[in-house]
Formats: sequence, C-alpha cells, structure tokens
Amino acid sequence: MGEGERRLAAVMFTDIVGYSAQIQKDEARALRMLEEHRKVVRPFFPKHHGREIKTMGDSFLVEFPSALEAVRCAFDIQQSLHEMNLRRVPDQRVLLRVGVHLGDVVHNENDVYGDAVNIASRIEPLAEPGGICVTGQVYDQVKNKIDFPLSSLGAKELKNVGDLTVVFKALLPWEETPRSAPLDTHRIAVMPFVNMSPDPGDEYFADGMTEELISTMSKVGQFEVISRTSVMQFKKNPKPIREVSRELDAGTILEGSVRKSGSMLRVTVQMIDAARDRHLWAENYDRELKDAFSIQSEISKAVAEELKVRIFPNEKTRLEHRPTNDSEAYNLYLKGRFYWNERTRPGLEKATRYFTEATKRDPNFAHAYAGLADCLMIQEVWGFVSPRESHEKRAAYARKALELDESLAEAHVALAGILTTLDWDVEGGERELRRAIELNPNYAMAHHMYGFGILGTTGRLDESIAQLKQAEKLDPLSPVIASNLGDMLLLAGRITEAVDQYRRILDNNPDFAYAHSRLGLALSKQARHEEAIFEIEKSIDMLGRLANWAPDLILAYRVAGRKDDSEQLLAKLEQAAQREYVSNVELAMAYGASGRTEKAMEFLEKAAMERSSQLRINLTEPHFDQLHTDPRFQRLAKTIGVVITGSPKPRP
Repeated sequence: MGEGERRLAAVMFTDIVGYSAQIQKDEARALRMLEEHRKVVRPFFPKHHGREIKTMGDSFLVEFPSALEAVRCAFDIQQSLHEMNLRRVPDQRVLLRVGVHLGDVVHNENDVYGDAVNIASRIEPLAEPGGICVTGQVYDQVKNKIDFPLSSLGAKELKNVGDLTVVFKALLPWEETPRSAPLDTHRIAVMPFVNMSPDPGDEYFADGMTEELISTMSKVGQFEVISRTSVMQFKKNPKPIREVSRELDAGTILEGSVRKSGSMLRVTVQMIDAARDRHLWAENYDRELKDAFSIQSEISKAVAEELKVRIFPNEKTRLEHRPTNDSEAYNLYLKGRFYWNERTRPGLEKATRYFTEATKRDPNFAHAYAGLADCLMIQEVWGFVSPRESHEKRAAYARKALELDESLAEAHVALAGILTTLDWDVEGGERELRRAIELNPNYAMAHHMYGFGILGTTGRLDESIAQLKQAEKLDPLSPVIASNLGDMLLLAGRITEAVDQYRRILDNNPDFAYAHSRLGLALSKQARHEEAIFEIEKSIDMLGRLANWAPDLILAYRVAGRKDDSEQLLAKLEQAAQREYVSNVELAMAYGASGRTEKAMEFLEKAAMERSSQLRINLTEPHFDQLHTDPRFQRLAKTIGVVITGSPKPRP
C-alpha cells in the first residue's frame, strides 16, 4: 500500500486489564506479565493475515484485510488466554480486552490513522475482561459466519466520534451463564452523561445533568435510583452494560450525552433493559438551556411510562417544579456541584464561590443555598474550617433553602445536621431526616445520616444497621457508606462481620485510608495486634496527615502493650497541633486512647463548647471506653443526646 493511500481495513485494538495498577504495585511482575502476553498473542496475527502496526505499552494495534479474520483472531487469542488462566490463581491471570472496527485507514510511515483506529480504541474499554467488542460494521460482515453469538450493547456515544456507534459484544463459549435471579427493572442506574460540547470545559454540565436527572427520577416513589457516587465510578472506568447492571444490581440503564452550545442544549438519552439486554427507546431533546428542567421531567415520565409505573399527583408536581428560571444561575449551580463533588479543599472553595454567585443571580434559588450549607458541612467535618466559622452560616443557609422550597430533601438533611450538632436537638434532627426520606426515598445520604448520625448514636443499633444497609443498596459502590455500616457492626460487637465488611471495601477500594484504619481497630478487638497496627499505619501513610488516624494508632499501640510507641505518637500529635489545625475531638480521642482521661475530658468539653460536628458521632468510639463511668462523661453524653451502650462483648 502506497504512502498516504486510503483503504478499507479491519482494525483490532487490545489492552491488558489492570496493567497500569499492576505496574505501580509490582513493576517487575507487571513486565513479566507483559512479555508473557506478547508471546501468547503475537503468533495469532500472521495466522489470520494480520499485520502488527505497533505496540503502545500493554496495547497492540493490528490491521487485517477482512473483518472475519480479525474477529477469528480475537477469538483465538481470548480462547488461548482463557485456557492458560484456568491453570492459574486469580492474581496471576492475564486478562485482555479486544475491540474490532471496520473502516477507512490511511498509511503513513509504517503507521495507520483514521476514524477506524480511533473507534477501535474507543470500543475496546467497553469489552469485559477477557472479552471482545465489535462495531455494527464488523457485525454486518461476520454474522452467520462465526461459531459464537454477538449481543447488541446498543448505540454508544464515543469521545471524539461525531455519530452514535452501534456496538456488539461476543458471547464466548466459556463465559459464565447469565444470573438466574431476575433483575428489577424498577431499579435504575443513570450512567454518566458524555460531554459532546465543543468546549471540553463543559464537562461540569454533563456531570450536573447526570446528577440532576438522578435527583429528578428519585422523586418517583416506585423507582429505586442508584446514587451519583456509585454511577460516577463508571465515568473513568466504563464497562459493558451487563457488567454495570451486575455490579449495581440494576435492571434498567439510562445512557446519554449532552451538547451545550451558547444558549442551546441537545440531550440524547437511551433506555436499556439490562435484564433482557435490549434497547427500549432513544430520544433527542433539542431545547434552550433554560428548559433543562423540563428535559429531566420528560425523561422521568417517559421511563415511568415504559415501565408502566404510575406517577402520583404530588410526584408529578415535584417533577415539574422549576427550581430557578435563570439559566445562568442554574449553570453556576452545576459548576458548584461539580467542584463540591471533588471533596477537596480547593474544590470546596470554588464550589462556595459558584453557589454564592448563583444566589446573587437568583436570590430565590433554594438549591444553591443548600449547596452552600453542604460546603460548610464538609469543610468543618474535615477540619478545613473551625466549627465557629461554620455553624452560624450553615444554619442560615439551610433554613433559607427550606424557606424557599420546603420540598427540597437536601435542605432537610442539611438542617438535620445543624439541629443535631449546633442545637443538640436529636428529635428535631430525626424529624428532618424522616421528612427528607419521605420526600425522596432514594436519597442515600438521608438514610446514611439517619442510620449513622441519629440511630447509631442513640443506641438503636439494629435500626441503624438497617438504615445503612438501605443507603448501601441505593449507593452500592460508596466506600464511605459501606465503612460506616462496618462501624455500626463494630459498635454492636459484631466484630467478625465488621472485619469482613472492611475487607470487602478494601478489595474494591485498596487506597481508601478510612477503611484501613477501621479494619485495624476491628482487628485490635480480636487481639490481632500486629495486623491491626499494620493497617492503621498504612492509612496514615496514604493520607499523609497524622491527626486523622493517630488516635486509632495510639489505641492500637496501647492495647498491644507498646506503651512507649503510644506515648511517642501522642507527643508527635501534640507537636502537630502547634503547627496546624487539629480538632478538639481528635485530640480528645488521642488522650482517651492513651489513658489520659483528664486531658480527654478537657478536650471533649472544649469540643462541646464549640459545638463540633465530630463530637456526637465519635463519643461512642472505643477510645473513650475508660471514661464511661466518669460522671462528667455521662452528663456530656446525655446533654448532646448520645446513648453509651458500653463495651459489648465481641460476638463471633
């Protein structure tokens, strides 16, 4: 083929699953895996008349004269790797994803370019580990010519590809049989919308539309809608519909894209029946930016109609409610939520600015005031601002939001936090959280705060665990909710269950420092001292901040009989408190863990004086076990509405 000539070719793109993570974990082992993979894969290229164009790290780009040869080659490769993996333990297996597309390519200096290459690389991540994905063009060429079926994944929005691309996945003979338990079609996952706008900076708008559609659909009582935290994990790590539905246990999947240009907006949505692996409908909405709310409402109604779900009058009213008529205020609000979801100090500061600007554009925009309350809540809990800086403003924002819109579940949750921490009004906090759940039964944060912040601190542990399990069901991939469920199991003396819970979290989130530290506390209760200390030390190394987990390590050292290590770490924490903000609750926990009960009480009383939001949720921690008989501790617990259940005996 001459330089610069264009012709039709089948292009195959391959990639090793998890290679980047493996090379960070064990570079030598990852390089051995890479070399072994190349030895297995390369012989199949010439066998099927393929030409290796290049390797890119752990990826191959290969050109074939026909789509059939490319698909047969992909099958042989996956079959060979499958047989090799059967003889190996899971962490030594080599898993490959393969994408194949048929289209025009242009040769230039022993390389190939064109849409065919781009599309093949974009559909490869949609394949399951050990799987193959092909485009509709390939399907048309190979159907009825291969010995395994191809199942439609529907029309996909691919980055930097203008039109929708129909994608199929190979159903390989050795794959597991479909799950027997039927998926609930009323359990819905709204996948992250793809930003198709000319400006990459409009990513916030696509994320915002995803979150707002989840919120809107959650107002339909017969829907069970997966929370944003869980679905957003598939933004950076896209997976096939079957795998997504299995991980989220969702029977219905919504996918879409957003294109914003000036004041105009195009939203494309498709609905997929994951249980039957088929498309139900797709729709384009071309509107002005100010009509974004009506799009969300129309989508919710269309899904309800397809699933034969009745929308009650009060639900219809909430669906059709417009939080603001100012499109720029809404745009600013979406930017605020985008940065709030980063959960970083700079992100929260940016979010605060955008929410503030939104309230200036529209002083009656309740969502923006709720956003400001949420910013202050995270900043104070994480020690970015002191309680004194946070409480008064936070209370004002929450009450303003409810004054403007009593039906806003987020504002009820924000007010509940104020009532329980600022006023120590536990009954009022419980009332607000119950109202939030009534307004939005799918609001995972409401179930989470009710279970962890109210029921768990008032001794109603069985109810607490039930609420946290419901929150986990709505947000199944949230490590925070799962960890707090582990915390309640630990408090209830169900130590073995707590250990198992934390380990499950770390299987999927190995870098989640909180779960490492909590696992350490649970192991310490089982007298597995060296394991406990290892886990807590790991959490401190990950976070790079001593204050957060030092109290846990001080306790683990002390329980293990390493008194000198406990004292040295306490001294380091005291020095750190001279240089940076360390909350009074963290210091109280450290002193309690070290056995210095007088100092622990001193800082607990300081925390009570400043109305620290960390106080109630931490008073039941094992760091304070020695204080349970102290009348001052008992008075404090009663004043702030915490029931101390004692130190229950471990339950196997």
